[in-house]
Amino acid sequence: MNDYSPSNPPPLPTAAATASGGVLEAEPNAAELAPIGGLGGMLEALLRRPRGVLHHLSGSEAARLIGLLLLIAAVGAALYGVVVGTFSGGIQLWAAPVKITAGLFFCGAICLPSLYVFACLTGSVARINDVVGMVAGLLALMTLLLFSFAPVAWVFSQSTQSVAAMGSMHLLFWLIATFFGARFLYRGMARLGARSKGAFYFWMIIFVLVALQMTTALRPLVGKADTFLPKEKMFFLQHWGEAFSADKPTTPKTD
Repeated sequence: MNDYSPSNPPPLPTAAATASGGVLEAEPNAAELAPIGGLGGMLEALLRRPRGVLHHLSGSEAARLIGLLLLIAAVGAALYGVVVGTFSGGIQLWAAPVKITAGLFFCGAICLPSLYVFACLTGSVARINDVVGMVAGLLALMTLLLFSFAPVAWVFSQSTQSVAAMGSMHLLFWLIATFFGARFLYRGMARLGARSKGAFYFWMIIFVLVALQMTTALRPLVGKADTFLPKEKMFFLQHWGEAFSADKPTTPKTD
């Protein structure tokens, strides 16, 4: 048992512990702090030692590591987009990867300023390059998980003709990937001293809503269309409602 006295006070909670509501976020150990090599090294580090990745993103190699994370995000999104495009084939084999990759990066870019502002308001010591690194890690981890789901998505894309069913499956995979990406981002915010969970949750809601609207702004991602981009503006709930209605089988009339 530890005996604390005026000359031997208990240790103060770290910034990470305060930010996570008293749950201590352990500091990276020696193995986690090992240098990150090239693309393969970043892939392994992102999956096995994310705390080490967050530590190195605040160091002198931040620019190189951010570049690796963005490369992982771009390649992963493009490869998953190819699988999405196999459902309809034709132009979608290249259109879906382009749209998904561009939409993912656009979401991260337009939501990044608000994340920096929220980080500052919660007492975080994060600099703009720290926020860029955390968002890059969020996108990279999301696309890694999406890529891991690609074989499952391909099997269903070859065995069903329902646009609504495939769209729902891709949405489910994307939500799962976003959840794990958000955990990476939350660890980064806690490590940099953010004292409020509310601001993080609020930003994640904004990010998810922007991404959902992007699925409508860049439609179609799963089905076919006469144009590369839609001509009509539409809210994503309206688009989904119409997509599900159009996908319902019609009952033939009887006399």
